[in-house]
Amino acid sequence: MTDPYAVPDMDELLAQVRKQTEEVQRIQRTVEAMEVKAHSRQNEVSVTLRGDGRFTSIDIDPRAIREYDARNLSEIVLEAVNAGLQKLAEASSAKFAPVIAAAKEV
Repeated sequence: MTDPYAVPDMDELLAQVRKQTEEVQRIQRTVEAMEVKAHSRQNEVSVTLRGDGRFTSIDIDPRAIREYDARNLSEIVLEAVNAGLQKLAEASSAKFAPVIAAAKEV
């Protein structure tokens, strides 16, 4: 039977914290280096963004420029941007999921 009043081993706790911190930092670096691509519903606009949230490109199909007015084209661009941000959030969550699951077990 485990003594509920026992003092935990502080060195062991500190080692666990260091290990988890290192793992989070490693995952953060991989997320920041990640690149995500997304598109508008009909692929008129494509966006590329990095894991740090910076967009590296926004490509607009020349036909879309001729076909849509400024208001509609801006909505299509927003659609692609939001799809990219959603995709990045999902990819980031997937990378951090093991660490979050491990923390919940403790």
